[in-house]
Amino acid sequence: MIDKDYIHNILQAGKNPSMEEIREILEKSKKRQKLSHHEVAVLLNAHEKDQIEEIYNIAGQLKDEIYGQRVVIFAPLYISNFCVNNCKYCGYKRDNVFPRLKLTQEEIKHQAINLEKLGHKRLALEVGESPKETPIDYVVESIKTIYDNSSIRRINVNIAATTVEEYKKLHDIGIGTYILFQETYDRPTFEKVHPKSLKGNYDYHLSAFDRAFEAGIEDLGAGVLFGLYKYKNEVLGLIIHNEYLEEKYGVGFHTISVPRLKKAKGMDLEEFPHIITDEQFKRLVTILRLAVPYVGIILSTRESKEIRQELIDHGVSQISAGSKTDVGGYHDEDEEDMAPDQFELSDERSVMEIMEDLINNDYIPSYCTACYRKGRVGDRFMSLAKAGTIGLICEPNAIMTLTEYLMDYADAALREKGLIFVADHAERIKDQRVKKKLKENIDRIINGERDLFF
Repeated sequence: MIDKDYIHNILQAGKNPSMEEIREILEKSKKRQKLSHHEVAVLLNAHEKDQIEEIYNIAGQLKDEIYGQRVVIFAPLYISNFCVNNCKYCGYKRDNVFPRLKLTQEEIKHQAINLEKLGHKRLALEVGESPKETPIDYVVESIKTIYDNSSIRRINVNIAATTVEEYKKLHDIGIGTYILFQETYDRPTFEKVHPKSLKGNYDYHLSAFDRAFEAGIEDLGAGVLFGLYKYKNEVLGLIIHNEYLEEKYGVGFHTISVPRLKKAKGMDLEEFPHIITDEQFKRLVTILRLAVPYVGIILSTRESKEIRQELIDHGVSQISAGSKTDVGGYHDEDEEDMAPDQFELSDERSVMEIMEDLINNDYIPSYCTACYRKGRVGDRFMSLAKAGTIGLICEPNAIMTLTEYLMDYADAALREKGLIFVADHAERIKDQRVKKKLKENIDRIINGERDLFF
C-alpha cells in the first residue's frame, strides 16, 4: 500500500510549481474534484506567499461549504497508563518509571460524570496497550459503565491494533469511531521509534483498519504524529491509505487527526530531526482539507489557542476542549493529579472559555451525536457529505446541542449571549420546514426537554 520510493518520486516531480499550476489545481479543488497524488505534491511544494494564501483561502471555503459554521467538541478520557510498548515519543512508554494507574469502574463512572458536568457529550477513550492489565473486556466494560451512568452519547475509542474478534466486541457495545494513529507511514522510522514493542509490527498496525471493517466498524479515525518523519511524505501516506480503504470498502477515513510531536516524560525533542514549524503545520492541515474535503479534521489541545483558532478558519472541523491527558484527570477540586500527562498541552482554556471564543468568532460549538445514533455512518454519512446535504442536518443539530449546553452548563453571561447567538443562527437556516421545527425544538429545550435532533 505505501511505497516509499513512489512517494519520494512524486514529491520530487512536484517541486517548484508555478502560480498558474497552483491555480489550476485549486480550481479543481473548488469543485471538490479528487486531486491526483502529483497535484497534492505540487500543493505541498508551493513556496510563494500568494500561492500559500490561496491554498488557505480555498481550504476555508471548502470547509464552510461542507461543514458550515459548526465545530464539533469532544474530550479525551484516559483510563489506564499501563503499557508494554516502548514508543520513543510517549510519556507512557514502558521504560518510564512512575506509579502506573488503571481506573476502576467506579472511578470511570466518576470521570464520566465530571466530564458531563463540563458539558461534554462526546468522548475519546484512551487506553495504553497492556493485554494483561487492560484486556478488551476491561475496555468494553468501561464503555458500558460510561453509557449506563452518564449522559455521554458517543464514545470513540483509541486502542492498539487488535484482532477481528476484539473489534467485534467494540462494535457490539456501540462505539462511535475507532481511532488508530499510524504514527508514521515510513517503515524504517516506525520500527525505530517502536523498539521491542508489540506496536512495532508495521504491517499488522497498517492493516488494523481492514480487520475493523471486517468486524463491522464503519467509522474509522486515522492520524499521523507529525514530527517523526518528513511531513510531506506523511500527508501523501494518509491520502494513499484513505484511497486504499475507499477502493476496497467503499468508504475511507471518517476523521483524520493531526497531532504534532510534543515534549513528554523520558524523551528529548532534539532526538527528532523532522520537527515541523507552525507554518508547515498550517500548510499540511489546509492541504489535507483540499485533498480529502469530506473528512473531519481533528485538532487537539497540543496546539495553542492561536493556531487552533486560525486552523478552524482553514479546515479543522473538530477540536478537543478542557482536555486532560493524565489518567483520572477530570477530578474534583480537592483532588490532586496522581499520574503524569502523556504529553504537554498548549491550549489550557476551560470548556466554557472555548465555547465563548467559538461563539465570538461566529462558530457553532456542536456536541451533536445524531448521525451515529441514526445510523448515518460509514458510506451513508459520506454520501450525504459528498452530496452537500449533511450540513442541512448538522447545523440545526449543532444549534440544538449548543442550546442544551447553554441551559445546563453555561454561566449567566454566556447563556444570555449564547441564546441570542442561537436565535440568530436559527434564522439563517434556509429550509423553511427545518427552520420551523428547529425553532420549536429550541423552545422545548429551553423549557427542559433534552436530546432532540434531526
